Amino acid sequence: MRAGRSPATFATTVISCALITVSACSSDVVGVSDTESSQSTIATSTSSSPVPTSTAEPDPALEIRDADGRTPLVAATKSRDTDSARRLILAGADVNAKDNMQDSAFLYAGAEGLDDILVLTLDHGADVYSINRFGGTALIPAAEKGHPTTVQLLIDAGVPLNHINASGWTALLEAVVYGDGSPTYQDIVSRLLAAGADPGIRDSQGRTALQIAQQRGQTDVARLLGS
Repeated sequence: MRAGRSPATFATTVISCALITVSACSSDVVGVSDTESSQSTIATSTSSSPVPTSTAEPDPALEIRDADGRTPLVAATKSRDTDSARRLILAGADVNAKDNMQDSAFLYAGAEGLDDILVLTLDHGADVYSINRFGGTALIPAAEKGHPTTVQLLIDAGVPLNHINASGWTALLEAVVYGDGSPTYQDIVSRLLAAGADPGIRDSQGRTALQIAQQRGQTDVARLLGS
């Protein structure tokens, strides 16, 4: 990365290069000026031309990477730039490509509750069995961080319900361990149980989700788990 350029500016440049005519900038992304990057982003965001459908052979520039290993799609997703993510995905960007943090557009969108981007990744080949740097599926952080609709999308997509991450927790366990027993987490627990999540799986300390809920005073969650 060129000295003086912030990660956010560099990410914008990478995204812009993938969205415009890439032949002029794929050889040296870092050579594009901040002004050019801003103008390119505005041009692609306001263009009235139709968004292209997926191409047979995606342009290699869609998978160029910045210093953090982020492709334009991962950068757009982490910037919560739904429009750019949509354009990149429809152009053929790899929704499963991971950066140095082991985040793909699919995994990050699931973890952060970015449902619009998540649906796009699912519709374009997201690997529902892929795991993040914590050894977990997209469903586990979605449950942990309190995203009920995201949890449902991932359940419906077939993400394994009872996958155990490196910490020894499933999505159900994390909803209790990191949750606060509020209606949001009750909703998540209900959705997981209705889908067939196993409440009998124990964590590394031998505790079930019910036992943890009882220990933490999550009465309503404990009631759901005990029913």
